[in-house]
Order: sequence, then structure tokens, then C-alpha cells
Amino acid sequence: MINITFPDGAVRQYESGVTALDIAKSISEGLARKVLAANVNGQVVDATRPILTDSTLQLLTWVDKDGKATMWHSSAHLMAEALEALYPGVKLGYGPAIENGFYYDIDLGDRTISEEDLKKIEAKMVELSKHNSEYVRKDVSKADALAYFTEKGDPYKVETINELADGQITFYTQGGFTDLCRGPHIPNTSFIKAIKLTSIAGAYWRGNEKNKMLTRIYGITFPNQKELDEYVTLVEEAKKRDHRKLGKELELFTFSEKVGLGLPMWLPKGALLRERLQRFLQEAQLETGYLPVVTPHIGNKNLYITSGHYEKYGKDSFQPIHTPEEGEEFMLKPMNCPHHCELYKASPKSYKDLPVRFAEFGTVYRYEQHGELHGLTRVRGFTQDDAHLFCRPDQVKEEFQKVIDLVMYVFNSLSFTEYTAQISLRDKEDRSKYIGSEENWELAERAIIESAAEKGLNTVVEYGEAAFYGPKLDFMVKDALGRKWQLGTIQVDYNLPERFELEYIGADNQKHRPVMIHRAPFGSLERFIAVLIEHCAGKFPLWLAPTQVKILPISDKSQAYAEKVAELLKKADIRAEIDERSEKIGKKIREAELAKIPYMLVLGEKEAADEVVAVRRQSKGDLGTMNVDAFIKLVSDEVANKKPIE
Repeated sequence: MINITFPDGAVRQYESGVTALDIAKSISEGLARKVLAANVNGQVVDATRPILTDSTLQLLTWVDKDGKATMWHSSAHLMAEALEALYPGVKLGYGPAIENGFYYDIDLGDRTISEEDLKKIEAKMVELSKHNSEYVRKDVSKADALAYFTEKGDPYKVETINELADGQITFYTQGGFTDLCRGPHIPNTSFIKAIKLTSIAGAYWRGNEKNKMLTRIYGITFPNQKELDEYVTLVEEAKKRDHRKLGKELELFTFSEKVGLGLPMWLPKGALLRERLQRFLQEAQLETGYLPVVTPHIGNKNLYITSGHYEKYGKDSFQPIHTPEEGEEFMLKPMNCPHHCELYKASPKSYKDLPVRFAEFGTVYRYEQHGELHGLTRVRGFTQDDAHLFCRPDQVKEEFQKVIDLVMYVFNSLSFTEYTAQISLRDKEDRSKYIGSEENWELAERAIIESAAEKGLNTVVEYGEAAFYGPKLDFMVKDALGRKWQLGTIQVDYNLPERFELEYIGADNQKHRPVMIHRAPFGSLERFIAVLIEHCAGKFPLWLAPTQVKILPISDKSQAYAEKVAELLKKADIRAEIDERSEKIGKKIREAELAKIPYMLVLGEKEAADEVVAVRRQSKGDLGTMNVDAFIKLVSDEVANKKPIE
């Protein structure tokens, strides 16, 4: 007999060799029908795998993140089975689960698949799922695995197997399909009841541009049609909110292949939006003791060797810039922290000088492969709202909590009210990718955990997600469509001060090492603005909107009064534009609504004679007439209060 410990602490005894599915059945048949996989001793495995020793057990269903991932991975195998049936000879790459669904990379040879073909593949998947085929795991020797896929003619699988050690190779079979896979998988295909293949894209084999371009088919599955229908509705709404679409319609930003892929250029209205966001945070930072700094767009390669960034990321960054001086190399700045360390060293520091808080909207550059670029969310050049705080060890927790307060202020001002604070720690086993001593890591991790608890944050812990130099607190924000985005981040770092030999003179007149806190409430302006656009569907809060008021004269007779009103608004620091076109007022109103302009002022001969304005609020309609001073106060009060998005 073995002891099985459940999440609530309860312990039950079962015979050795029992499966998670057997245990679920012993509790209730209804539960067993929902179990997709199991977490045994911290590892997600098939619900049908035998459990041989005392273990902890969590039964995973559709409501669990790992349960969904297991079903989506299994759905990728089902899609591969359908593809082999419909396109004999297709060669398979990888087919993992992703955050929402799954994909499989395939090589069709000379054939192509279009969006129209997806329905046919979906239908085949539905047909196969009804066979209730079990997902069967089998340990396979390396020789047998190579022989199987060589005979089948699957070169991508053969390449992968050649890199694996004998004794670590497993196959999974369902129906007439067998794949190289570590698993886990759901018990059988009957769980997959609603299927939607969503898109087709190109993807280089193993993400390497030197390799062959494969066809990537994305899809998602659900345990019932209702959830799929809800998801499809959500996707359609997301398309309407796509920041790339709205960014073009609202004239915020553009891209040019001649300038370079992944390098956004900001149009006047977008530049105004950026400036407002920067000013918003700069004002908050100045009030809390931050000092503005500016650093160059390039840095000597040795700077990043000292920081450790070159060793970790050098091969993935832009190539060094060579100067006429022999042996001298520079790099486009991939991050701001090494520069700020050198700023700290520019003058001696006493314990009385700390904390020192350097803040910079610093533009950095990182090479992203062509296929990974996506609007403003994945670019090659972006601006971080970066700050680095240098403090004494006894100040770390207080400074960390002040940064949390600043992040909350930013989120609340922009209606990001649903978020989770992810405590990102080191990998429990593999310490090779981190620098610094065990003692310093423990101090840094404890500071983050205690600060988050004392601030009452809703937290989750993720191991292996820390930066190479220190743990961090990442804010996972849920937008209006329920999607999660990683935005703000705060990191505690004992290691860069060591590498840069940063010092301060303590009260004991001895040299001490400061602790460094990295923080970026926005993360990057580009990504933050992309998420903000989609969150509010382009309807920015009044204080942030590039154009706050559209003045709509009914006819040419009202033009002079419109210009007078515009001048008064300008003097009151209200951003207004006049629609001077000879169009009907109804059309002007509709187009101002579509342009997401918060306020519209309709001006006719009567308004001009009475020196009033007829006010319309975006999405709300008429607010009546008022004099210009009253309207200016209305707008100014709303701006001053930083009223969030409605």
C-alpha cells in the first residue's frame, strides 16, 4: 500500500500501481469523467500512469491551467492525425500547447494549405475524436525510435531523436497516429468535443531563419460547444480592438520596411500620447524622489561583459559595432541598468545619500526574429520607463513597497483593476543560469515575498522565471477581454552592485555594498500602449487622449465662432480640433465618434449668438448647452482628477 496526499492535506491509502484515474473513480464517477491529467509530486503526468510510491496528488480538470495545456497538447496530436489522413506524406515538426490552444509545424512539400482548408481539417478531427481513442504511452529505445521515423520518412523527428539520450524517449499513440512525445496526454480523444482551427502562419524549423520555412497551423479546443462559441465571440471582439488596426485608424504609429522591421515610428497623435504617459509617470516620480538621467543609445561591449548580460544574451542581441579603433566594439544598448551602475559610481556615496533613485525613459534595442515581431508588443527598438534604486540593505523592503504603490497608481489611473502579482523565483533545481551567491538570492527572494504579503497583493509563485541576476515581482494584468499581459516589473538585485563594485560609506566609516532595485511600471512604452489601446478599444481617458475635443461647426456661418472657441480651449491647455469640412453635421458627429474623440462641440448660428456650446460626450450623446467657461471647467476637472476609462 502507498500513501496518497491530496491538496487539502488528506491522506488515503491505495495499492501501489494505482493511477490517478483510478483514484478519481474511487471518489466519484463524475469526477473521473472530468480528469484530464494529474500532478504527481509536482510533475504533470498522464492520469493513466501508475503511481508506485507515496506521493502528493492533484487531479487536473479543465478548470486547471495544466489541465487545459494537457488537452491542447493532445489536440495537437489529434490534428496531426487528421493531417496525415488528409495529406499523406506530410512531415511533422513540433506540436505544443500554447497559452490559448496549440499549433503544429508541418512540411507539406510542394502542397499548400489555405484558410479554406481549415474547415476540412476540423471536420476530420471531429470524426477522429468520436473514436474515443486512448492516448497510449510507450518507452522506446533510441535505435527503435530512429528506425520508426526513418522508415516513415519524418526527418524533423529523426533530427530531434538524434539529440536525445537513450532511455529518455517515449512515443504516444492514439488511433492510427504515433508521435515522438514526452507527454502528458488526456486519457482519450472523447474529451475533445469542440474544435476551431484559427489561423495559418509560416515558421522556420526550430525558429532558425537558416532552416526551412514550415507551415504552422494554430487551433484551440474545448470540452463543449458553448465555451467555444464564447471564445469565438471574444476573438472577434479582440480583432476589433487589435492595436495594429486601431493604431492605423487613429493615426498613432506606423512601420516602414525601409526603416527596418520591428522599429515603430510615432505619428503626431501617437507621439502626443507617449508624451502624456511619460509626463504622467515623470510627475509621479519627481514627487517620490526620483532623479532624471539620460544615457547613450550605445555602450562599450565591456560594459555588458561586466554586467553579465553579454554572456547570457550576447548571441541573441544585435551584433557589435566596430569602430576604426582596433579591438574597440560597441553595442546598441539592450538594457539601461549597466549605464545606471556607472552613473552611481560617478561620485562617492555616503549612507546618508541613500537611497539614490535614477529614472530614465531609455530606448533599448534587442534583436527579434522576423516571425516573432508583432505590432508594438514585440519590437526591436522600444523605450523602457526604467528606474534603478540604490539603497542600503535595511531600506530594501521600504523602497520595494514604495515601488508597488507607484505601480498601483499607474494601473488604477488607467483602469487596469484586475491583476495578479507573480513572484518570479529561481528554478528549484537548475541554478546554472543565475549569477550570485545563495545568501544574496535568499535575501532578495525574502524581501519580495514579504513586501508583497504586507501590501496584501494577490500573488502566485513561479519558479524558474527570475532574471539571471535576481528575483522579481511581475504584474500580470487582465484586460477588458479577460486576456492576461505581463506589464509592470520590480526586481531586487544584489549581484550587479557586486559586479560593478558599487560602494557607499556606512555609519561605521567602512565601505559597504548597496542593493539595487530595478523597476518599470509600464515595462515598455510600446507594449504598454498596445495593451492600453486594446483594453480601452482606443477610447483613451480624457487626460490622455491626443485630441480631447472636436469642434463641429454646422455651416460656414459658424466657422468664425468655432475658431474663437478653439482659441479659448487652447489657452486652457485643452487639445481641440475643428472639423472644417462642408459635410452634414450628422456625418461629422459619426466620424468623431469613430475617431474616439471624448468630447464634441456642435456649433450653429444659435450657439454663436448665445456664446454657448452644445456638448456631446463620446458614447453618451447630448449633455446640453453651456457657456465656454463652464465647458472648460468640466474638462479641466476631469483631466485633473485623472478620471479612468469608463
